[in-house]
Amino acid sequence: MSERLKPGDTAPAFTLPDADGKQVSLADHAGRKVIVYFYPAALTPGCTKQACDFTDNLELLAGAGYDVLGISPDKPDKLDRFRDEESLKVTLLADPDKEVLQAYGAFGEKTMYGRTVTGVIRSTFVVDEEGKVERALYNVRATGHVAKLLKDLGVAAV
Repeated sequence: MSERLKPGDTAPAFTLPDADGKQVSLADHAGRKVIVYFYPAALTPGCTKQACDFTDNLELLAGAGYDVLGISPDKPDKLDRFRDEESLKVTLLADPDKEVLQAYGAFGEKTMYGRTVTGVIRSTFVVDEEGKVERALYNVRATGHVAKLLKDLGVAAV
């Protein structure tokens, strides 16, 4: 089980391919706040709901100074299909080796349907302009999470 991050920690740096195979780094977003969320698998109901919720609120978040990056263990071609089928605007990144997932403590043992399994722990991190973790949220729910996050961040529809 990887170590969980907490507020004040330096967010682990990463460079991963997006749905088009282009390399995207956390450092590319220096000077802006970044919401980094980890989800188990593209093209599944819960992950689709979460990605659509982020897409629906992307302009609102961008207006408040936040960029959004979604990371899963899927390969870029599956992310491309996911983005196209669901008209997603959020940047999706591929971490098939699970190195970034582990660095953020978003991969390990979890309880699913009453059984302990090893897999992606649905998690969201808010990283400030200096690359420090502002919020570390583990075991978040796919549904309603984005609305709660907006409320907690004080980002509301005008």
